[in-house]
Amino acid sequence: MSEGRAMATTAEPAFFPSEASPRADFLDLPFDRLDLDGALNTLLAVPANQSFRYLVTPNVDHMVRITEDPEVARLYREAWLCINDSRVLALLAKTCGTDLPPVPGSDLVAALLTHPKLTADSRILIVGGGDGLAESVADLCGLTRVEQIRPPMGLRTDPAKLAATVEAIEARPARFVVLAVGSPQQELLANALARRGIAKGVGLCIGAGLEFLVGDRARAPAILRTLNLEWLFRLACEPRRLGRRYLIDGPQIFRRVWEYRRRAR
Repeated sequence: MSEGRAMATTAEPAFFPSEASPRADFLDLPFDRLDLDGALNTLLAVPANQSFRYLVTPNVDHMVRITEDPEVARLYREAWLCINDSRVLALLAKTCGTDLPPVPGSDLVAALLTHPKLTADSRILIVGGGDGLAESVADLCGLTRVEQIRPPMGLRTDPAKLAATVEAIEARPARFVVLAVGSPQQELLANALARRGIAKGVGLCIGAGLEFLVGDRARAPAILRTLNLEWLFRLACEPRRLGRRYLIDGPQIFRRVWEYRRRAR
């Protein structure tokens, strides 16, 4: 359990959206050029009682989907913060003269939930994940008010299920709402919450980040992450689930980048 946490005793600092990093466009999506510390500082500056806003962490797979589906693209463009999740994406952006610091969502959520400035009694709501995930996160991170809801399948195709999940989240106010139901379901859910304007706090669209944090899912060794080969490790661990993503869909990013560079000339 994390040590050194304190219970909240003072008011949260004021939040000024203009303090976020200037955005840079890549593949027609505006990214916030924040490194890990910058993203953490921005997130922790938001008071718990502020209107709901959400952060997205696009990777290569997401970017291919964004370029193909205007509705999915809208969910990302309307996000409060858009942080580059992928080292591969950072390298591709550099070929277009754009600097996008890579901040993997798994690293971001782990650093946030163990940050000394996040008080032990901060309300955290996990949406998705397996049984007992909230308890595991609370024990590991030294947090005392972690809740979890497990929405039904079909959020993207069933408006009634989406509406019911939105209302369930609104009924559990939290400083951070960790959305772990996969993309683009989690972005759709976050966008619906923001548009209704009832929920509070910050939504984090981070996929399997919490499962990596608590050890429910193995993450690539640091050396593979440094060499931009985390995708290969994940493919070896889950070939049936991830084979199409990494071997068929993912490589389309190279054509997208080539087309983007041609347009930019």
